[in-house]
Amino acid sequence: MEFHISFTSSYLVSFLMGLLSSMHCIGMCGSIIGTLTLSLKPEIRNNKTRLLPYVLNYNLGRIFSYTVAGGLAGAVQFLLMLPFGEAIAYRLFQMLSAVIMIGAGFYIAGWFPRFAYIEKAGSRFWKLIEPYGRKLIPVKTRLQAFLFGMVWGWLPCGLIYAALALAATTGDITRSALTMLSFGIGTLPAVIGVGIMTGILTRLSRMRYFKQAVGLFMIILALFAALPWLNPMRLQHI
Repeated sequence: MEFHISFTSSYLVSFLMGLLSSMHCIGMCGSIIGTLTLSLKPEIRNNKTRLLPYVLNYNLGRIFSYTVAGGLAGAVQFLLMLPFGEAIAYRLFQMLSAVIMIGAGFYIAGWFPRFAYIEKAGSRFWKLIEPYGRKLIPVKTRLQAFLFGMVWGWLPCGLIYAALALAATTGDITRSALTMLSFGIGTLPAVIGVGIMTGILTRLSRMRYFKQAVGLFMIILALFAALPWLNPMRLQHI
């Protein structure tokens, strides 16, 4: 079966990145959802049917922010095309994306814990918007849950930055935004899986060999992103 290269080199890869980063998401986003849940009325948080829409709206807000960030990453690449030219700017972002993704792979595998320092890159912006998220607590409506997710979607995270670096290689603002949308959808099973996927992934995250396998797979995805001609699923032109 053949796939178009734009799908396999950005959308599919970013989705897999989001899926593979689920173990990290549990640690970062799990506590935030806990804060959201505890701020709700007891009759809502103790009823999973009534709680789910709030968790869903939180995640929709978070993914919306990822998508906006993806569009901004695409705009940055477009601006860099002006002085450097399209080919050079594209190749620069392609290699930068691969380096960051490889770092993320080593980080997930437990071989490069210092990769977490990359999260400091967005700490200054985060300090500006984080108070707005706290003002939404306690969450009383689904709209508040969505807005809460929009704010916390900008939480500094090295794996999100790796996805943004990939998004910037698409060469198009729309595709860059869609790449981050794919990444956000990939994170949903862990973050929204109330008591099901979370428990499974938590157990897997304690298995050293599993984490190493995930990290190695992330590195392979990075190589496919940097060297698309190696991608076995790319479209073959006859």
